[in-house]
Amino acid sequence: MFSLTEAQTLLKSGEISSRELVSACLERISALDGTIHAFLHVDAERALKQAEKADKRRKSKESDLPSLLGIPLAVKDVLTVEGMPCTCGSKILEGYLPPFTATVVKKLQAAGAIVIGKTNTDEFAMGSSTENSAYGVTRNPWDIDRVPGGSSGGSAAAVAAGFVPAALGTDTGGSVRQPASFCGVTGLKPTYGRASRYGLVAYGSSLDCVGAFGRSAADVATVFSIYNGRDPLDATTQDVPAAQISLETEAGSSLKGIRIGVPKEYFIAGIQPEVEEKVRAAIQKMSDLGAEIREVSLPHTEYALPVYYLIAPAEASANLARFDGVRYGPRVSGETMWDVFTKTRGEKFGDEVTRRIMLGTYALSAGYYDAFYGQAQKARTLIKRDFEQAFREVDAVACPVAPTTAFKIGAHGDDPLAMYLEDVFTLPANLAGVPGLAFPVGFDAAGLPVGMQLMGKHFNEATLFRLARAYQQATEWHMMKPTMDGGR
Repeated sequence: MFSLTEAQTLLKSGEISSRELVSACLERISALDGTIHAFLHVDAERALKQAEKADKRRKSKESDLPSLLGIPLAVKDVLTVEGMPCTCGSKILEGYLPPFTATVVKKLQAAGAIVIGKTNTDEFAMGSSTENSAYGVTRNPWDIDRVPGGSSGGSAAAVAAGFVPAALGTDTGGSVRQPASFCGVTGLKPTYGRASRYGLVAYGSSLDCVGAFGRSAADVATVFSIYNGRDPLDATTQDVPAAQISLETEAGSSLKGIRIGVPKEYFIAGIQPEVEEKVRAAIQKMSDLGAEIREVSLPHTEYALPVYYLIAPAEASANLARFDGVRYGPRVSGETMWDVFTKTRGEKFGDEVTRRIMLGTYALSAGYYDAFYGQAQKARTLIKRDFEQAFREVDAVACPVAPTTAFKIGAHGDDPLAMYLEDVFTLPANLAGVPGLAFPVGFDAAGLPVGMQLMGKHFNEATLFRLARAYQQATEWHMMKPTMDGGR
C-alpha cells in the first residue's frame, strides 16, 4: 500500500485513479481487518462515490486542485463526522450519529480527503492499549498477539497495516505517540491550542490534542499543515499563524546548527535495554548529520505520572457528566430520573472509564480539592518551567516514547498502575503543552518496532519535522512494513 506522499504523486501523474486507490484500501480492509480490528465503521459506498467525484475533478483539468484530492483517510472514533457513527468506543454512545463534522476533519475534506471510516479507540480515549474499547481489542499488525498502543491504536494500526495512507488520532497523555511507536509509524502531537478541538468528544480539556499518523514525517506534515490553525468555534485555539510545512521537496539531510537535548530523567532503570540502545543510536545518527547533542535536565519529570492521573480524571469526571441517558445514545429505563442516570451510566460505562470518573470526582470533592487537584496544578507549572528552561539551551529534546516495545494483549489486565506507567515518557509533553513527534528507529529482538520522540518549543513543530525528515532520509526504518504474520 502507498504512503500519502506516494499516493499524491501517483494521482497527480494519472498512474492511478482515486477510485482505484480507495478500492484497494477497501479490499485490504475487507481481507485483513477481521484480524486487526482497526475499524469500528467503514463507509465503502460513500467513499467510492467521493472517489468518483475526485476523479471527475481531476479529469476536468481544473487549475489549483486541492492537495489531498482523492486521498482516503481514517478518523479516530472520538472525532465527529456527519453521517457516520461516533461511539468513542463506548456502549453509552452506541448508535449516535452526530449532526456535524469536527473542524479538523472539515479542513481535510475541503482539501479533497475522503474519510473511509472510523477507527477503534480505548473508551473515551482512556487507555494505553486499545483494549478498553467496548467493541473489541485492536491488534498490532507486527504481532497480532500484542497491543497496538492506545488510545489511538485503531488509527496507528490502520496506517501500519496499509489500510489507509494516513489517519487522525488524539493525544491526551501520549495516545498518538505511543501507538505510533508500537506500530512503527510516524505520529504527531501538536502544541496544545494549535488545532481545533471542536467536534472532538472531550476527555481532558486542558490536555487533548488532535494528532496525525503517516508513514513518514513528510506524510504527517502534509496532513498537519491542512488541519491546524485558529478556529472561532474553539476558544482554546491560539491566535498564531497556521503552520504550512512542506518536506516533500526538501533535499539533503544536514542538521548543522540544531541543538538536541537528551534528558537524563528519561533513561531510567527498568527501561527495555533494546529501546535505550536504538534511541541512543538514533540520537548519534542525528549527531552524525550535524546536530549538536547536549545533556539536559527535566527535574520534575518524576511527578508527571501522579499529576496527570489527578488532572486528567478530574477533567474527565466533569466532561463525561453529560452522558446520562437523556441527551445522547441509549437509555436504561428506571422509575425515577435518578434511576435512569444511575442505571445508564452504571451499565454503559466500562471499567476504566468508571475508575477515572471516580478518581476525578474524588480529587475535586470538598476537602480534597486543594490537597490533590490544586497541588497537581502547581506541580504541572513546575513541569512546564522545566521545558522552558531546557529550550533556552536546545531546540528539541530527544528521548524514548515508551519504556518497552508493544506488550502482549492482556499483560496488564489486572494491574491498572502498570498500564499507566506505559505513558511515563509521554505525559510531560501534554502537561506542558509542547509538541511531540514519534517515529521508528529500529526493532527489538522480537521484531517489534522501537520508537523515539522529539519534543520542541511551543508552536515549533517545523523543527521536529525537519529533524525527523533528515533522520528518515538517512535511514529506512520508516519504510519497513509488517507482513501481518509477525515478520517484516
